[in-house]
Amino acid sequence: MNREHIDRPAVLNEVTAAFYRYEQALIGNDVQVLDELFWADSRTVRYGATENLYGIEAIRAFRNARPSAGLDRLLRNTTITTYGEDMAVASTEFTRENSERVGRQMQTWVKFPYGWRIVAAHVSLMG
Repeated sequence: MNREHIDRPAVLNEVTAAFYRYEQALIGNDVQVLDELFWADSRTVRYGATENLYGIEAIRAFRNARPSAGLDRLLRNTTITTYGEDMAVASTEFTRENSERVGRQMQTWVKFPYGWRIVAAHVSLMG
């Protein structure tokens, strides 16, 4: 891939907006938006801090069962890189109030005819 296809401003703006829409839905526990932003497919994967979820149904079940308190977090070192017109990777670190632990999150986004969706995600906590 040629360098001019990486981080095209219009594509980067679209993915950045989708990423922060996801973040707002996450801290607000807006399960409908979280569900919308994950690809509705059995091949979607989300590795969490304590769980491995394979397929949209497992991801939905996790979201619906998760407590809605204590979801606020502060992001840092967020990097979003786009590749061509329809693929991106978003990486960020996060911290939560009253915790010394640093979390890490990576998402692979793909643009479908109906919009940007997360096809794979990984969340982990350091130390």
